[in-house]
Amino acid sequence: MAVVAGIQREGSNITFSIESDVCPELKIDQSVAHNGVCLTVTAIEGNRYTVTAVAETIGKTNAGYWRQGSKLNLERALRVGDRLDGHFVQGHVDTTGTCIEKRTLDGSWLYRFRFSKSFAALVIEKGSVCVNGVSLTLFNVGMDEFTVTIIPYTFEHTNFSILEEGDIVNLEFDVLGKYSRRQQEVAAANA
Repeated sequence: MAVVAGIQREGSNITFSIESDVCPELKIDQSVAHNGVCLTVTAIEGNRYTVTAVAETIGKTNAGYWRQGSKLNLERALRVGDRLDGHFVQGHVDTTGTCIEKRTLDGSWLYRFRFSKSFAALVIEKGSVCVNGVSLTLFNVGMDEFTVTIIPYTFEHTNFSILEEGDIVNLEFDVLGKYSRRQQEVAAANA
């Protein structure tokens, strides 16, 4: 987790100052995912570093909703040779969704999200999705909704613990599904 320590608007861009314990491990030009949004480290000072989101990023993610004090899920880039847990996550957010249900279960938490029907082909039962940078398995999939459950560890170590109904989240759909969908579109256009 990280905390937004400062925000500066520069034209259509927003530069965020991020406070995190991982600062000593970071280098300028590295990519770090913030709520699933891949952003480049541009400066480091003490336990803070800066990243900039451009208009395209702000328009397709929840970065425009971040405020000073916002808690963000943070993930460093995968190193070649590391184990891959979950699914391939690029940090390339496809769209946002809305939390429409949060329910405490006996030892876990259930969340239901609504998203644009234009992405329905990328959401499958027991498939993968990235919500605010967290790789999760879907179930109860509909044309514009899906459900996930969160274990206590994930609840305690991500911003799912403060996520409420009505909150906007970043969604990144499985890259293999996106390539498959694109191949079908190109084949249909060339038929």
